[in-house]
Amino acid sequence: MRLLFIVLPLFLFASAALSQSPARKIFETEKAFGRAVAEKGIKAGFIEYMAPSGIIFRPGPVNARESFASRPDSPAALLWNPVWIEVSSNGLIAYSIGNSILKPKGKDDPNEIYGHYISIWSRQPNGEYRALLDTGINHEKPAAMPTEWKSPNAKDANEKRLSAADSSTGFWETVEKVGSVKAYKTYLADDAILMRSGKQPLFGKKAAVAFLEDLQPRLKFSKRKAFIESADLAYVYDTYALVDKAGKEIENGHFVQVWKLRKGKWLIAADAWIATPKS
Repeated sequence: MRLLFIVLPLFLFASAALSQSPARKIFETEKAFGRAVAEKGIKAGFIEYMAPSGIIFRPGPVNARESFASRPDSPAALLWNPVWIEVSSNGLIAYSIGNSILKPKGKDDPNEIYGHYISIWSRQPNGEYRALLDTGINHEKPAAMPTEWKSPNAKDANEKRLSAADSSTGFWETVEKVGSVKAYKTYLADDAILMRSGKQPLFGKKAAVAFLEDLQPRLKFSKRKAFIESADLAYVYDTYALVDKAGKEIENGHFVQVWKLRKGKWLIAADAWIATPKS
């Protein structure tokens, strides 16, 4: 009986781990990532939790592990909390969005930089998740910082094997020929999240479209785009530029888009513009 008493909890623990949903697994990975950063520092934490091919923007895309390894340790403290996690139907890739606080001089620094991040996750051969891409925006202190996270239940098996890259062609063509507002109105998912440097994130299509209609952005996206797809989830990143009425560039940077198959149609689930800092 003593042996049985010891083995049974181990069996139950293993069963619970195996039954853990991918979204919950990513949430737990996020928390472990945060603990690693708090205990070991930003450099060591990111090297541990970024995938071998994972990228960050400095300001262009670079290998995250190599970039952090080449830099000295930072005294900064970084805190974050995921509020949205969505996983492909086969569990291979996912993305998370959350709020963040950076304290440049350490955990006791009263100077706090607020922001939101977006991470793209990939399931590794050992079943763990590591980040393929990590970036974010800074903005003013929000009125509230939610600590609970959500994950939509909608899954699409993509039985017709529709390609996000092919399906998104209409979006890019509409941006170029008609304008970005019309393009986003057509291709944003109802629960889409927009992230813009210096602005609070916009949650939901209605809020996002209202923002874009007020801004009326004149956008130029890079011509070549490479999608990474798995089942009903895909992502793409490249360069963008904002121009004024005369065609003069007023902002440039990198965009990250997550596309999700919703009821048989590929739509934009998350859209982030990461502006290049002006020198």
